[in-house]
Amino acid sequence: MKKILSIFLVVLMGALIWLVFLKPGDFVAVLEAKSVPGTINHTLKTWSRSLENSDIRQGTDQNHLRQELRSNDSLFVFEWGLNRENDSLTRIEVGVSLESVNPLMRIRNLFTDTDFKRRSRNTILDFNEKLKEHLASFRVRIDGQASLDPTFCAYVTIENGQLEKALGMMQNYSLLSEVLLENKIELNGMPFVEVTHWDQEKEQLKYNFCYPIVKKDSLPSGGLVTFKQFEGGQYLKATYNGNYISSDRAWYALLDYAEQKGIEIEGKPVEIFFNNPNMGGDELEWRANIYMPLSE
Repeated sequence: MKKILSIFLVVLMGALIWLVFLKPGDFVAVLEAKSVPGTINHTLKTWSRSLENSDIRQGTDQNHLRQELRSNDSLFVFEWGLNRENDSLTRIEVGVSLESVNPLMRIRNLFTDTDFKRRSRNTILDFNEKLKEHLASFRVRIDGQASLDPTFCAYVTIENGQLEKALGMMQNYSLLSEVLLENKIELNGMPFVEVTHWDQEKEQLKYNFCYPIVKKDSLPSGGLVTFKQFEGGQYLKATYNGNYISSDRAWYALLDYAEQKGIEIEGKPVEIFFNNPNMGGDELEWRANIYMPLSE
């Protein structure tokens, strides 16, 4: 009997030590989302930036993020983990802790519904609702490998964040149109974006906003609008439907698909747009073809 009691006390002490000193979070939640980790990562960062006194940073890779959220005098630390379950499902694990929490509070959190647990739960549920709304606002279909033909184009080079990509296009739409009209240059296709640099961690882009044109012997020079031959090539293709602000969701889908299938690609997407956002309409009817170049 004494031996059984001793074993029980050792186990109990071990559990208390783990709970008070080693447990990764004082509140743990698990969510599931029908999306790829890259899209959830970007959505999580965007949502975090919309909150007051919130800071989020990527960990060792895109599947691990640390968010610090200050509420009154308390600092909540959220550790987000994104784990791919299958082709269409990602498991989101969240561990929440308070900075400098005392051992008694940890024990109390285990047995009672504290203010800390309620705030943690409400914050995670808020993100989950925002994620569901966002995922319902667009569609992505992987089409497989495809090619793009070379085309001559007029373009403007832009540098900004992923969220500002569509804004950069809108700000230069009139400039490109005016130059083509003034110089009687004929369009030869749909406008497209050629990304030349993508910093995935910082979510920063450098890209060319291009209008395909019929090449002329005499073209204007020295302005913001320049001209070149887009070389085309072999790509992995997806079809995107939704607001063009979020067309980069197809980038993550292509990256994820390529990783799952063992296809080597470069993170320099090309987007071809088939709708004019100024005309309005159902955004789920807007279409863009998204291409990720195959590695040579």
